[in-house]
Amino acid sequence: MQITIVGGSGGTGAELARQAIAAGHEVTVVSRSGTGPDGADVVQGDANDADVARRAVAGADVVVITVGGARGVRRQRAAVTRSVVAAMRSAGVRRVLVQSSLGAGDSAAQMPTVMRWLMRLALASALADHEEQEAAVRESGLDWTIVRPTGLTDKPGTGRWLALEVSDGGYLGATIPRADLAAFLLTLLTDPATAGRAYGVSGPLRAS
Repeated sequence: MQITIVGGSGGTGAELARQAIAAGHEVTVVSRSGTGPDGADVVQGDANDADVARRAVAGADVVVITVGGARGVRRQRAAVTRSVVAAMRSAGVRRVLVQSSLGAGDSAAQMPTVMRWLMRLALASALADHEEQEAAVRESGLDWTIVRPTGLTDKPGTGRWLALEVSDGGYLGATIPRADLAAFLLTLLTDPATAGRAYGVSGPLRAS
């Protein structure tokens, strides 16, 4: 499978690239610095640029957007997502996965009330960016899946996670290692049944 990762030079995107390459997939990452994980093809530039987005998605079977915010840039995630969606529609690429955040949209229901309030106070701007990003993919006409992780850590992966849709009910845990989030994303790439769905994901809850 040919996978394009927008935001693949660091963080979760780079971890996903490494795992995908190890699994035998061909990976292209978009990187402003021009660097990327070993074994990945690199498209240098900002995916908010239409030409960069066009080159990045060319030939892709699936696109994964893991881009973060940018200092001093308002609604960076949403802008990049709109640019990539436009390039995908033009190129006829259908499948897209987007890393959002727990707390965006209706996923606030998957958090305890106190945590929900704290998120809205401390991360209001980032959540608004994610909500605009989610709207862009929901309205795209593409085969989208939204993934909303809890707090990300750089701890070693465990190979275990808890993934729930809002309709499943229940709360999620507080954190998830990036390695486990990347592994979860990798399982979604080849599962067409997950199109049109949004998942909150965390590490497994501890037994009480």
